[in-house]
Amino acid sequence: MPALGEEFRSAREARGLTLSDVAEQIHIRSVYLNAIENEDWKSIGAPVYVRGFIRTYARFLGKDAEDAVGRFNQTSPVERPVVPSASAATLSDNERTGPSLWAVVATLVAVLLVGFVGYEWWQYAHPGTGKAVAQATQAPQPVDAGTESQAPAASPPPTATPAASGVGPHQLALRLTQRSWVRVVVDGTQQLEGIFPAGTVRTFKGNVADVRAGNAGGVVIATNDRSPKPMGNVGDVVEQRFTL
Repeated sequence: MPALGEEFRSAREARGLTLSDVAEQIHIRSVYLNAIENEDWKSIGAPVYVRGFIRTYARFLGKDAEDAVGRFNQTSPVERPVVPSASAATLSDNERTGPSLWAVVATLVAVLLVGFVGYEWWQYAHPGTGKAVAQATQAPQPVDAGTESQAPAASPPPTATPAASGVGPHQLALRLTQRSWVRVVVDGTQQLEGIFPAGTVRTFKGNVADVRAGNAGGVVIATNDRSPKPMGNVGDVVEQRFTL
């Protein structure tokens, strides 16, 4: 029977898929998928994470997930609960030690996770208001000779200048009016990914651009044949393809 990792690699290649293709579909980083195929379990971490990744990858490839996990367990020691010794069990209440290190670490991780989620929610609830603003001026009006000078017409109020002003052929301009996660892939190559603040402006050049936004209402897109407009509603996750 072939090794577990080699079996996964053969199944993936038989489908004509790259590690990046699989990573995008099952949301597991390609570095971990590569570690599974090379059976480099230490690169993934604790066995509990390895088993979870193996199950997901096996189901995607149409394999028996539990059988794959069982084969991994044969090559990896199973975590065993720690049984206190008899002497430790007879300690009095005053002699017992404090909470375990793992309990402390788990508590700290939970607190940090709650704090991060709260911070992200606050950022979305109070988006930045910084916007690029340009002053629009009106051309002076001619005055007939021999007539009294007239006050020039009032200039229109300032308007927000789109990031795509002057966008040329094969170009896409992106502007954030609110904080959002954004990923941009141009002609099959990832150009941008991450969480960016309001006021962020980027321009990309190519033939085809795939843009995915985690807060579509705050991401404004323009091309040479498309006027600036948001990708969707605030809070929506939207992915669009633009032919440049």
